[in-house]
Amino acid sequence: MKKTAITILLAAISLAGASAQTAYDALRYSENNYEGTARSVAMGNAFTALGGDLGAVTINPAGSAMAPYSQVTITPGITIATTTTKGVSPYENGELPYFQRTLKSNLTKANIPNLGFNLNFDTGRKYGLVNWTMGFIVNKTADYNQDVYANGVNSTTSFIGRMAYDASAAGYFPDELGSSNAYDSGIPWKYVTGYQSAMFDPFNDIYVAATEKVYDDNTCFVAGELDQSYGRRTSGSKYEYIVNAGLNFNDVVYVGINLGMNTMTYSYEEYFKEQAVNSNDFLVELKDEQGNIISSSYFNRMKYKSAYALSGTGYFAKIGIIANPFKGFRIGATLQTPTRTEINETWEDEGETVFTGRDGKTWSALSPYGENSWIFSTPLRASFGAAYTLGQFGTISADYEMCNYGKMRYRSSLYTDRSTLEYINEDMQNCYGVSHNVRAGIEVKPLPAFAIRAGYDMKTSAQKAIWDGYEGEYVRLNGRDLTHKVSFGIGFSSKGSFFADAAVTRTFVPDEYFMPYEDYMFTTDEGGNMIIDSNYYAPEILIKSALWKAVLTLGFRF
Repeated sequence: MKKTAITILLAAISLAGASAQTAYDALRYSENNYEGTARSVAMGNAFTALGGDLGAVTINPAGSAMAPYSQVTITPGITIATTTTKGVSPYENGELPYFQRTLKSNLTKANIPNLGFNLNFDTGRKYGLVNWTMGFIVNKTADYNQDVYANGVNSTTSFIGRMAYDASAAGYFPDELGSSNAYDSGIPWKYVTGYQSAMFDPFNDIYVAATEKVYDDNTCFVAGELDQSYGRRTSGSKYEYIVNAGLNFNDVVYVGINLGMNTMTYSYEEYFKEQAVNSNDFLVELKDEQGNIISSSYFNRMKYKSAYALSGTGYFAKIGIIANPFKGFRIGATLQTPTRTEINETWEDEGETVFTGRDGKTWSALSPYGENSWIFSTPLRASFGAAYTLGQFGTISADYEMCNYGKMRYRSSLYTDRSTLEYINEDMQNCYGVSHNVRAGIEVKPLPAFAIRAGYDMKTSAQKAIWDGYEGEYVRLNGRDLTHKVSFGIGFSSKGSFFADAAVTRTFVPDEYFMPYEDYMFTTDEGGNMIIDSNYYAPEILIKSALWKAVLTLGFRF
């Protein structure tokens, strides 16, 4: 299934407890979701061919030269992110044995998505260079704030059962996982933290989770019902800091350039909990070589937590042009250079397992503080637009922007070898392609001082294929997920220098299907092929997100 296959790859990088640059990371940091002033936001940011607005300058640098005045603006805003989670049934009859509970969370953040100034200088000429501009703009281009929670009862698989399976398959020895320098040995921290917090222990040639019971035929299964909980909180944003210059030739051709620096912060805290519904079902016995019981306890609960933080800085340039081929009609185009971004990241893992009974105790482990630095570059970005002004009555505009995310590249890393980076770059080339972004906006002025605005923004997913870990090949997607945004706004302009605009946007985000851990119970079909045992599916979560934003721009023209 398409969605499940995607989440398998996501799960491989989730709760991993170690730094590992991935194609998903690069896409997250490369995508732009423009915000801007309330006017540009209300009109769907369809401003490639429009100008005169500081929000437009981030879309097309030439837009600054179209304003016959200087201006300064500030745009405070508020974001409300709503997330609803529930389990996805793995069975054809719709039976839902995992993550049965539907949970909803709201996250509200105040911010300033746009501020800046633009200075206009009149040359005094009637022909040639009529005026030129310079300015400085700060604009938000990404928001990473989200809360996700899921909960339910599971009696067939467990998070630490998958952890024990992976540690066994990788062939890690107990002495390796339990050594004092295990975190420096190259072993994924997830397994080190899990073992040192007693989430799993060796049994013959395999590891058995604290949630599992070993039977006479040396098979192991979850011993009883587990109350499972998953939580993830992400935060952060990306901003552009732009120095702009624009030129106006004959009030017909306008050109501009942005020299920009983007900064980003991103962090997440992710956890998985398992608690026995009845601890008596989870007897844990340790025996000596003669088979004598030397320790007896009951598994009660566990918690595995990962914390990650990232900061980055990149540099780029953007050129743009706007032309008036005839009265009322404008066309525009832009080209943005690749952005070379330097990233610094830190991470930490923590595990705790609680046992009760005669020999019960609490085991815990905390990883050292990990850090890494790496560099990657984003692709070229181009846009085209057209607009028509209906005299004093209003304006309509439309934009098309494209970016080939298959051209993203990791250039270097402090701790990752070159062959690994080449593998990730190949993965990005195979999985991602051109993302298409169509924007449209309309502005109507029933009164000279009052404006009503609306906009629409549609973006296709960059993902064109997925890696199917079970089949060992890339599978091309039949279609692309779409992100839609609708916006509305109003504006007021006084007879003096003051003006104010307000806008509200609603973003419709594609559903996300996520597996906190992968399937690990297998069987064989009639042909002898190994397949997932349909009686022991790992849980899958459906995440539905709703994003509302409201902004208010206050400005002065002079």
